[in-house]
Amino acid sequence: MGIFDSRPAEDFDFESVLYEKRDWVARITINRPHNYNAYSTPALEELATAFRDAAFDDKVGVIVYTGAGTRAFCTGGDVKEYEALYTTKPRDYWKYMGLFQAYIESIVNSGKPVVARLNGMAVGGGNESQMACDLAVMAEHAWIGQVGTRVGSVAAGGATQWLPIMIGDRRAREMLLFNGQIPSQQCLDWGLVNRVAPSVTKDGDFIEGASAEQIKKAQKGEDGFAIDLSKLDEGVDDLCEKLLLQFSECARYTKQQVNYWKDMAWHGTIGHARDWLSTHYTSQEPWEGMRAFVEKRPPRYMELRQKAADRGSSEFVWGPPSEKCGACGAGGIPDGFEFCGVCGATMTGAEVGAGS
Repeated sequence: MGIFDSRPAEDFDFESVLYEKRDWVARITINRPHNYNAYSTPALEELATAFRDAAFDDKVGVIVYTGAGTRAFCTGGDVKEYEALYTTKPRDYWKYMGLFQAYIESIVNSGKPVVARLNGMAVGGGNESQMACDLAVMAEHAWIGQVGTRVGSVAAGGATQWLPIMIGDRRAREMLLFNGQIPSQQCLDWGLVNRVAPSVTKDGDFIEGASAEQIKKAQKGEDGFAIDLSKLDEGVDDLCEKLLLQFSECARYTKQQVNYWKDMAWHGTIGHARDWLSTHYTSQEPWEGMRAFVEKRPPRYMELRQKAADRGSSEFVWGPPSEKCGACGAGGIPDGFEFCGVCGATMTGAEVGAGS
């Protein structure tokens, strides 16, 4: 088999991704519904592999990207994994961001139209993922949002770069700073998606313009309400059929040309973002924000603000490592410690600025 020959989708032994190729369409599904389709570090590698294979396969003309189930398209990175791995080893987040960058670029640089099938909420990196696609069809019950500043991070993996281009500067700032939930019709009005498909039914009949209360009941399966994605699939299939009736090389170069402003914004900032985010993981904001998320409690925003206002260190979790134990001489002790971590002595009269 040649290096660029078509391979059956079944050849790929993915754990977190469903991969199908049929009738000129490759369908890539992130399959972690138990975790609202948040991608783990291994899942990023699987997704990039699937997109790369679909890009190189001449039997594929269109790629459809979606999530498993009806609750979520994708909710970005696995915050529990972030809290467990990257707040303790920030240097590894730089490596993780390299995998994330390769994943996003595998979508943008696939050379083929990619249709995002938004079967549920697209949050954080999930929104960045759908923005990396060329077109998007959204189920009416779904919503889009960002969460970066709420969990101690910055949405610099596509959102800060592309939202101003797609929806305008002021709307982008509103999404990025307030972290609100943007409902489907507003997403359509703003230009975040191309189409919205009815997805809420009552006793088997679709409801146009379902209310928030009806959506909530449909998601719970109450009072005859339900979520039905058949109209979403019709909308996605319609786009795929139209895209296949174009010359493939012309479609590829059209995609490349239209990507110009996205590429400028992305490549001008992603390297800096990768370095800053990995450095930021040494600070207290992600440590507190992600731990609060995992513990299901409000983050202590004002406590950190007050600490900085009182001229304390809001960057280090336990304060800067600037003290020295007067008893044993150990240095590099955080100034928030009451006792020496080496000998256990009380840190009274500690010498400041001793370092390590």
